Amino acid sequence: MYGTDTDETYAEAGFGAPVRRGGRPAIVVVDLTNGFTRDEYPTGADLTEVVRATGALVERGKANGVPVVYTTIAYTPAEARGDALPWLDKASGMRSLVEGGAEVAIDDRLPFGENDYLVTKKGASAFFGTSLAPMLAAAGCDTVLVCGATTSGCVRATAVDAVQSGFPVLVPRECVGDRAPGPHDAALFDIHAKYGDVIDLADALDYLTNPEPVST
Repeated sequence: MYGTDTDETYAEAGFGAPVRRGGRPAIVVVDLTNGFTRDEYPTGADLTEVVRATGALVERGKANGVPVVYTTIAYTPAEARGDALPWLDKASGMRSLVEGGAEVAIDDRLPFGENDYLVTKKGASAFFGTSLAPMLAAAGCDTVLVCGATTSGCVRATAVDAVQSGFPVLVPRECVGDRAPGPHDAALFDIHAKYGDVIDLADALDYLTNPEPVST
């Protein structure tokens, strides 16, 4: 992405090695809610292709008994209006993400059902201030596939916290999206260099079909 010099610099520094893949993966679908996947909303973009690819991944996972966790960002009316959350001063468009509204609902083009987990969060990472890490540990999961939006925001934050919580991370590139290509590409580069493996959807689908442990 940034050229041979950058690639060589990172390789010489010891970044970019592949992660090990466990035999008990989980899929975490980060914030593919209407407020992010549909461009009629202030915080949104047209993520139709991301939704389609993620739907295929989730269907494959469910067919093979893989746990699926969806996340949404949602604030109480008081949180959305107040000044207790500095993030909402920096990203004021997020104040429209109010509990019970259409913007915080999972996009209905996704196979979200009553047997899927839903984690409501207040910040970027799906792990920060939530029960996600113990939930995955209790389910015996040893690898996390991170999908969703936005690549440079909540996806990257979730990938960082996943590996810091002890879970190897895989990010299928077709299953993440952003409002602009520059931040999207930069985040994928950073994730692949330091926190997880950015892989193709076909690779992810094959892995979910037969999640045999693979060591580095």
